Amino acid sequence: MRVKLKNVFIVYFVVSLVGLLCALLQLGQPCDCSQQLRAERRRGRDRDRLLAELRGGRGEPRAQGGGRALPTIYVVTPTYARPVQKAELVRLSQTLLHVRALHWVVVEDAAAPTALVGGLLAGSGVPFTHLNVETPPERRRRPGDPPWLRPRGVEQRNLALQWLRETRAPGESGVVYFADDDNTYSLRLFEEMRSTRGVAVWPVGLVGGLRFERPLVAGGRVVGFHTAWKPERPFPVDMAGFAVGLPLLLARPAARFDPQAERGYLESSLLGGLVSPAELEPKADNCTQVLVWHTRTEKPKLRQEEQLQREGRGSDPNIEV
Repeated sequence: MRVKLKNVFIVYFVVSLVGLLCALLQLGQPCDCSQQLRAERRRGRDRDRLLAELRGGRGEPRAQGGGRALPTIYVVTPTYARPVQKAELVRLSQTLLHVRALHWVVVEDAAAPTALVGGLLAGSGVPFTHLNVETPPERRRRPGDPPWLRPRGVEQRNLALQWLRETRAPGESGVVYFADDDNTYSLRLFEEMRSTRGVAVWPVGLVGGLRFERPLVAGGRVVGFHTAWKPERPFPVDMAGFAVGLPLLLARPAARFDPQAERGYLESSLLGGLVSPAELEPKADNCTQVLVWHTRTEKPKLRQEEQLQREGRGSDPNIEV
């Protein structure tokens, strides 16, 4: 019995040793994963081809079923340098990335395009145009001025209008929407505005001291406005509450935002050159659905940063925030 156990042990040891040697011989040998890698590359090519077909090769998706291309939505965003600028633009870009047939026109309030905005746009995945124009000193807000004293972004929006008129062909389909970088947008809003022919309107949440402002609709037509502040304005709507059909905008080359417009009348200065209130097109279930909110990011408190900078120990300025 003792001999048999010894024999069993020897056999077990030899078999284990052979297995170990085989395993060691396999170390460093290339794994035959070529079939799996080929399949993965094939799936990647299929995805790229599908995206290229959907985007029509220009970042502008085409209608399903081989139909005509969807009207492009031109989203105009004025922006200016501040601590939360990049955060605001990143958040907005993440929304726009999910919208089909969209072109983002970002206009900086700056003497020259900045690397921060340019780099962000280049990496956003959204088709874009990067412009810049500086607000004249006499129209700038001074430190301590309330935000309503002088409208911001007037020159920037007007430059975007100029760009559209210089680069788009008369009669070209499309929609123009003015989207500030600090608002919150539902994806449904962009599909609502895509059928705009003249000027489309809808409610805006958290604006004008109210839960929402909205056009009042009867029989499918705008008959008034629910607003508390200066209801006598020709178009008492927020900048986020309307879109303009590109053909109409191109057909009215004089329509623009008035830099000298009275407080609250900036939107009216443009819309008055395009349509009458009776011609407005109600969207969002006859203006009963809130799909955009006039949110604002809290201004960050950087007192400690300022103190460290005075001591020469501030945060690394080469790290982009």
